Amino acid sequence: MCTTCGCGEGNLYIEGDEHNPHSAFRSAPFAPAARPKMKITGIKAPEFTPSQTEEGDLHYGHGKAGTHAPGMSQRRMLEVEIDVLDKNNRLAERNRARFAARNQLVLNLVSSPGSGKTTLLTETLMRLKDNVPCAVIEGDQQTVNDAARIRATGTPAIQVNTGKGCHLDAQMIADAAPRLPLDDNGILFIENVGNLVCPASFDLGEKHKVAVLSVTEGEDKPLKYPHMFAAASLMLLNKVDLLPYLNFDVEKCIACAREVNPEIEIILISATSGEGMDQWLNWLETQRCA
Repeated sequence: MCTTCGCGEGNLYIEGDEHNPHSAFRSAPFAPAARPKMKITGIKAPEFTPSQTEEGDLHYGHGKAGTHAPGMSQRRMLEVEIDVLDKNNRLAERNRARFAARNQLVLNLVSSPGSGKTTLLTETLMRLKDNVPCAVIEGDQQTVNDAARIRATGTPAIQVNTGKGCHLDAQMIADAAPRLPLDDNGILFIENVGNLVCPASFDLGEKHKVAVLSVTEGEDKPLKYPHMFAAASLMLLNKVDLLPYLNFDVEKCIACAREVNPEIEIILISATSGEGMDQWLNWLETQRCA
């Protein structure tokens, strides 16, 4: 997990920074980060033995840290993770206070790549734009493609490219949010990087995480990635218009989600057919007025 592996140390690019000579994020948006030269030493790595099932499967998540990194002890991983998350959480609380002061509903949309988040989001914005002020922070490793799609709906959007990083963090939101013209009482959608692992650990200051799972991914996805679905308040089971063409058990998927999070709300939805869109918009309005 990137709380211990350091994968977030690559290039970060927020739209507009290339024009600011004083910005900390002046890297060209798509330039690969320079690879640091690694010096190999004779230091012996801490020993760690993964648990093993009767079938011979290996499990590296049973240590005290819940993960494994070559050359790092379980204790050291815990120390690093606590330090990283503590700093992030303090920034997230600052973000949350700023959003609350303006009565803005902030949602963190999380999913695997290709779940249909952006298509669902563009359809949502088209339906909301005449009634509710909205803005979007788009997270991807590279390109500004998704932000361009969002802006085509008439909604303000800013792209945050994380480079080698696999998730957004609270500092990125603190940097990006003030650049968006979002009115009080509006909705800020944060479309996180497509990844069901690391974004689960990083609070951005949002009110809710919304997990998007498409019916093309398999019913047991919530069991394979339990931390994300445990952290989410709502699961949008997306692309249900494809169900007639797939061998997908909806009830099994719902049961898997509720096994890891008994309180999770679930909406079956399709941006293509429109199924579930009214229920989703009603949920948004309920949260906005809460």
